[in-house]
Amino acid sequence: MRSHVLFVSGRSSDARRLSRMLHDLPLVVDHAGSLRQARAKLRQDEYEAILTEADLPDGRWLDVLQLVREGPKEVEVIVTDPQADAHFWAEALNLGAYDLLAQPFYEPEVRRILYNACSRPAYRAMPATASLNCAPLARQAHISSAASLGLAASTAAAASSHMLV
Repeated sequence: MRSHVLFVSGRSSDARRLSRMLHDLPLVVDHAGSLRQARAKLRQDEYEAILTEADLPDGRWLDVLQLVREGPKEVEVIVTDPQADAHFWAEALNLGAYDLLAQPFYEPEVRRILYNACSRPAYRAMPATASLNCAPLARQAHISSAASLGLAASTAAAASSHMLV
């Protein structure tokens, strides 16, 4: 069974390149050129992951994250940006993104992150009245991921010390 990924980007050339990168993985890439188009696609289809540019023609990555939170199914949101630094990485994770990818895309990293995001077990949406703080676990998982990516341990620790719990 193939997982579906929505790529939200104002550049269709990036969507074609992303599809070529992932052609031999069990992932199907769909493209939305704007936040408005992403909203329509999320109403029509189900996705396991969304890869969104930080800045969109009609919004920002936080708007995409809000769309996902309003939906019935948990979908992993991965943010991509040319200025992907440790500060932005920590902010994105703290606000609920699955991960952050730098542009231009590094194919092995894109493949690994999208495949892993789509392979996570499905979770039931929690009732609006429920409260669960998983930030410490998520932070530890992403710090381990950062270390495996070759980021210095001090950078990962500095990033996590700026995260809100």
